[in-house]
Amino acid sequence: MVTSSAGARRWARRLQLLVALALVACGAGLQGQSSAPARIVSTSPNITETLFALGLGDRVVGVSNFCRFPAAVEKLPRVGTFLKPDAEIIARLKPDLVFVHTGPNSIGSRLASVGIKTAIVEPGSLAAVFTTIRGIGTAADVSDRAERLVTVINTRLDRVKATVAGRPARKILIIVGRRTGTLTDMVAVGRGSYLSDLAAFAGGVNALDTTTQYPRISMETIISVAPDVLIDVGEMGESPADSDRRRAITARLWQGQTLVKAVRDGAVHVTTDDAFVVPGPRMVDIAELMATWLHRVRFP
Repeated sequence: MVTSSAGARRWARRLQLLVALALVACGAGLQGQSSAPARIVSTSPNITETLFALGLGDRVVGVSNFCRFPAAVEKLPRVGTFLKPDAEIIARLKPDLVFVHTGPNSIGSRLASVGIKTAIVEPGSLAAVFTTIRGIGTAADVSDRAERLVTVINTRLDRVKATVAGRPARKILIIVGRRTGTLTDMVAVGRGSYLSDLAAFAGGVNALDTTTQYPRISMETIISVAPDVLIDVGEMGESPADSDRRRAITARLWQGQTLVKAVRDGAVHVTTDDAFVVPGPRMVDIAELMATWLHRVRFP
């Protein structure tokens, strides 16, 4: 049994989330920050989630178009995407500090030209999530909170690893993109990527033997690599009801692919949980969920 957890707008959102995986933070470089900022703007979901996890939600005055967690962000002004932040909207919010990703935009220099301080978040890997937490903590003058958060996450990850220790690693395949409503043009997670590294904590090994972080794959490839567990997070919804509808559609699509080992074993998990594609403090929740799907273990 398969379990379950067009439009340009949806494709745009998927693109932003995929790029977010490649842009996991590994540090923050400040331009002349001299005091604790009271008004902060975030241009990326993972930055926003880190700010709130550090107890800085009351200082956040603007977030990216694709920030959805926690619920408090729904009422905050939107400042564009991390690929194309809107400098004019940001400036009108009068921030003391703006967190931005490196990338194909000049937002940092544009904000600096009008006297707005920025913290630059660089690309990285799973381990770099911790560097980001510490960097944001330093920038916002809450380094002690950052260290406590890093300790909590590491402790929980160690518990996941210890829980599955000694069990044979199981092959896992994670789909993070595809053509809407179909199982074509699929984008998977390669070795060395954020989710692949996270799966290792959960007792999994990537079914794909490629270091390309997000390769395009065919159904023939999926059949040949014979994953023990398959996770499909390739299609998000615009609302809870839309997410439920899409999960059901995707589950039915996979049910017909009986040549795929994970389908025959009832080990396909369809989810629209964006925690899978937002590298940040919630990563430990995903590690626990992966361990449950891979080894049927439970966590309190």
